[in-house]
Amino acid sequence: MSQMFEKYGLEKLYPDGDGPMVVVGLSGGVDSSVSAAILKWQGYRVVGLFMKNWEEEGDAGFCTAEADFNDVKRVAGHIGIPYYSVNFSRQYMDNVFAEFLRGLELGYTPNPDILCNREIKFGPFLDYAKKIGAEFIATGHYCRTRHDDEGVKLLRGVDSTKDQSYFLCGLSQQQLSRAMFPVGGLLKKQVREIATALGLSNANKKDSTGICFIGERKFRDFLKNYAHNKGGDIKTLDGRVVGRHEGLLYYTIGQRKGLGIGGRKDADDCNRWFVVRKDLTNNVLVVNNGECPEMFTSVLTANDPNWICTTPKQGQSFRCVAKTRYRQPDQACNVVVGATSAEVVFDVPQRAVTPGQWVVFYDGEVCLGGASVTLDPVR
Repeated sequence: MSQMFEKYGLEKLYPDGDGPMVVVGLSGGVDSSVSAAILKWQGYRVVGLFMKNWEEEGDAGFCTAEADFNDVKRVAGHIGIPYYSVNFSRQYMDNVFAEFLRGLELGYTPNPDILCNREIKFGPFLDYAKKIGAEFIATGHYCRTRHDDEGVKLLRGVDSTKDQSYFLCGLSQQQLSRAMFPVGGLLKKQVREIATALGLSNANKKDSTGICFIGERKFRDFLKNYAHNKGGDIKTLDGRVVGRHEGLLYYTIGQRKGLGIGGRKDADDCNRWFVVRKDLTNNVLVVNNGECPEMFTSVLTANDPNWICTTPKQGQSFRCVAKTRYRQPDQACNVVVGATSAEVVFDVPQRAVTPGQWVVFYDGEVCLGGASVTLDPVR
């Protein structure tokens, strides 16, 4: 078994198994399971912790918590570590879901994953780990850390197709100093190979996608249980009414599906309809038949930036690359730091920059931090 781990560049750190205690956030998925297995082999004292962040009550939500916890029990038993379950649903509701709803009603498209990491996985989870005597926490995120004279730096994962540093851009030095990411230096296929070699029951389990509290149900159907919305007109840039929307919170900038206005005689059938902006004052969804200059942004402002390691001074300007959504390729830009904001000027106009999403900054493999895009980026 040692040869298998060493094959992937992993080291045996505590041969007697007397290393520091690490609490691993076990989700039931293969990434966190292999993370726990790696740490156990390296000689850490490993404890598994399953976090229940959403209460399943009737039709209010749809999650897979019970099935995932069964996977956790099987994996923990197989690799020989104790495990516990903790309910953080109240903290999730107050600090993540409530903010998610507030953002939607303000016209934003919030990113609950970034909030969940900052407020739950590296908040109450970290506090719980400290209470039971752990020195570190670990998750299955595809990213890495590096400690140097400047502090703890967050690095991209080795697997560029799975890198999750984008979702951890809101973390602080205190949170990162206690964090470990055992699979961050591996490729996804290597993680699957390790899981298969170990005989883990979830070695081929499909990766989870989307937002846990929504699950398999449609976004609009779910939100009807929680959010206030009012239908209104869908208009073109020149003010023509071309349809009706069900509520502005259901739509996002750049969206082309689910508008219900295809096949119009006064439109070009070769072009699709796209959401250009949301007019909250008049409750109007503004669209265009085909892409247009109004869908592109050259300059944006982002609020309350979180700088992970080194905080730039107010008025400082620097070059870097940035992403305004998770899967986006790196985009060259210039950043000007304000007192509580950052102005980002892109070398090339960006398509469908969406208020409420995060712009995340990088210098090579180092994630510098990120900030939430404001409602009115300059186009």
